[in-house]
Amino acid sequence: MIELKNVKKRYEMGENIVMALNGVDISIKEGEFVAIVGPSGSGKSTLMNIIGCLDVVSDGEYELNTIPIKEYDQDTLADIRNRQIGFIFQQFNLLNTFSALENVMIPMTYARMPKAQRIEKAKELLTLVGLGDRIDHKPTELSGGQQQRVSIARALSNDPAIILADEPTGALDSKTGQEVLAQLRKLNDLGKTVVIITHDNEIADTTDRKITLKDGKVASDEVKVKS
Repeated sequence: MIELKNVKKRYEMGENIVMALNGVDISIKEGEFVAIVGPSGSGKSTLMNIIGCLDVVSDGEYELNTIPIKEYDQDTLADIRNRQIGFIFQQFNLLNTFSALENVMIPMTYARMPKAQRIEKAKELLTLVGLGDRIDHKPTELSGGQQQRVSIARALSNDPAIILADEPTGALDSKTGQEVLAQLRKLNDLGKTVVIITHDNEIADTTDRKITLKDGKVASDEVKVKS
């Protein structure tokens, strides 16, 4: 599903060239539950942006569902992000003037889904993440864990094949963080490919596979042996 071949990403900083990624080879199959882990400066955020079609490679190949991303124009990439990839962010990125229901409906609006269908699906998704009784609450009326569950529901709104979670527990206490990780495991059990970007090895160890980045390269790729 996700295939990176000798991927390099460089940024020009004045006269200096910074290699954020320097020859990354990663293959992620449909239905995997994967963590990409590494300290600040390891390249994991750059890798997330490339996997999520928010940025493009400088060299190498990134294929999504066997199609090289470089063949797509910006409009097509925007459509891919909306329909195939669900994003979950550390700071939730919810609109405070919108209710939980309205926040979940946003991607469906961009996808031009009929309003009645948007409302019905948003209610179903909020119920799925345990917030069926909070649909009219605004983010400021919800706890951090509840806000993250709203963002999970929003990420599922267009039934994406891939869930891309950037430090999804970073703004939460440990107990609430574990609840969010349990939600992501539940989504994986339902068949979603889940990729977590994190600096926290304890979080990475809850997944089925841990890819460690260091200095823009894959330092290790460990698959947990299931009993």
